[in-house]
Amino acid sequence: MIPAMPATAASSHRRRGHSRKSSAKSSSRDPARTSAKGSASQTALRCGRLVAMGALTVLILVAGVWGSWGSAQHAMLTKGREQGTVEVTRCGEDTCAGPYTPLSAGSTARARVEIEKSVAVRKGGVYTVVIKPGSDEVVRSGPAGILYAWVPLGGALLLASIVVAGGLGRVRVGWVFAGSGVALLTAAFLAV
Repeated sequence: MIPAMPATAASSHRRRGHSRKSSAKSSSRDPARTSAKGSASQTALRCGRLVAMGALTVLILVAGVWGSWGSAQHAMLTKGREQGTVEVTRCGEDTCAGPYTPLSAGSTARARVEIEKSVAVRKGGVYTVVIKPGSDEVVRSGPAGILYAWVPLGGALLLASIVVAGGLGRVRVGWVFAGSGVALLTAAFLAV
């Protein structure tokens, strides 16, 4: 006991110290419970984010395949389809047209077929094509046509790489997606 301190002050000081220790003990128990609750909510939030970002990634990739498959199926699966060449003589706003010369057995010549106007088709060019069944529309075939048909998937891979790296935290997988998308787009650009 300090000599200048009266006895009653010392005893009240001890009581306050004891109450601080007991309140410290009780508060040390509460953070453990709070941290367990916080940990559970953080885990649930993390799982929810992973599920949402995973679903978004799958949606982006499915949309890329869906956008590509409409033309890619004709360019890739040419067996039993009419194949030939088209010489583009005129182009409109959305399509180009020209006479069709058959190359495959059973294919008939046509005075005019339509092909989608794009960077892959220019007026005056001659392109190998496949006729879409039941129509006068054609799709470019061969390596250039196949690569060009998969351009939407290349864009989807680039977009998905951002979601995978940022949203899912899988940076290496994101780089693989981005590299695949860039490779596909570059190959299509060089082939066209």
